Amino acid sequence: MAVTDPGRRTLVLRYADLGIATYASLRIVGQPSTTVTWVVEEPLLLAALDELAAALPEPRGAENRREAVERALSTGPFAKPDTELTLAYILGVLLIGPAGWHLLTECVSSPRAVLFVSPSARLARVPWGLLAIPKSGPSKEELVRARQDAITASGRAAAQIPWQLADIDELTDGHRLMELVDVLMAVPPNIVHSPRTSTGWDTRRDGPPLLILDPRVPGQRPDSALGSVLGRPSPHTPVARQFAELMTRRPVLPHTDAVVDLFRRPDADRAWLAELLARNPCRLLYVGHASSADDDHDHATRADRAALHLSDTAAIPGDANAIGDHRPLTASDLIALRLPMPPRVALLACGSGGDHQFDEATGLVAAMILGGAQLVTATLWSLPTTAAHRQFGTASPESADPMADLVAAVDTAHDAATDAGCAVNRWQRQQLRRWRDGALTASPLYWAALATFAVDGER
Repeated sequence: MAVTDPGRRTLVLRYADLGIATYASLRIVGQPSTTVTWVVEEPLLLAALDELAAALPEPRGAENRREAVERALSTGPFAKPDTELTLAYILGVLLIGPAGWHLLTECVSSPRAVLFVSPSARLARVPWGLLAIPKSGPSKEELVRARQDAITASGRAAAQIPWQLADIDELTDGHRLMELVDVLMAVPPNIVHSPRTSTGWDTRRDGPPLLILDPRVPGQRPDSALGSVLGRPSPHTPVARQFAELMTRRPVLPHTDAVVDLFRRPDADRAWLAELLARNPCRLLYVGHASSADDDHDHATRADRAALHLSDTAAIPGDANAIGDHRPLTASDLIALRLPMPPRVALLACGSGGDHQFDEATGLVAAMILGGAQLVTATLWSLPTTAAHRQFGTASPESADPMADLVAAVDTAHDAATDAGCAVNRWQRQQLRRWRDGALTASPLYWAALATFAVDGER
């Protein structure tokens, strides 16, 4: 892993699922003697995943999607700062061993060190930057007993841990991993070492950004499952003002005189995308839908079934099964098309950063990197729409637009002169401070979902 700034330490946190346990290691790049290791036994891992699943806006059990979003926004751990801190503390205890936290605190410096996380498949959706540093927790004996009680003749279940959570301030100061280090995601070696051609940011930075904003999916009503993400286009919305200001500073792709013409385009299919990518944009920003493409496909559990929903009709050939009059653009399609990607890519779409959930991590992030991207910001889970946040969020004012805030923040970070991934981290820390101060509109359901994958020394 390349290091571009010798004044900044680089650390690597790696997890591997091996049988009934997950093995973890943390090291400082260039200092092998600093390596520390620990083991997360399966019942403890399952306990951590259960806690996280209760927070995410994705269906559990018999829930439908609407019920899952309502739970996440109104009663789940991410609904209020105190319950979110409790979740962050539990994840911090279960997933990072004491030796790991000790090494991380030793690396606090200015400039801030950079941590690359390489999670195992089961830990792929953990928002690592959110983890709280524990001051104390259950004893080793209590954890061993809880682990043993979870091992039965029928298999291993989530451990029932005797947490003492009445006063969370006694257990953690509330400081998070992202406040110790900048947190980025490592890209699997099989992708990094695959043949690929990339162009650096310094070469492309003066080019126009390519903006794919809420493309119209054929046959889908605005209020349907694959309908509008950003709502009715208007020059007066916060997200439109963000791009109107950008257009005053530089040309953008596609060329248009009115900012509203960037949104809900019906022509934004894969041929349109290929044509605009051939014009050498400096970066790509996609805001829209992503999915596993077609769950009834024989290979639906493969990473390369992940897809973007552009304006492709079913008549366009591709790997995905058609959805009515629409054919999704899969990661495998993108890889086969060999579209040349700019150095920076943002995919602000449901679960677009799910590559690590698969043994063969050839998902959307991998497709971007194999196409030439060096830095990709994606999301770990589905993002509630602004309408859902206003309907179900706790005391959310009518003017709140957390989705627009997220889009504007990533657009601004990716336009930064250097270190776009670290710029995303800075915005996340700002949101964390607002959240801790009681601003419920700064919901971690949005900002904590962002994960930035980086290669070739980018950060």
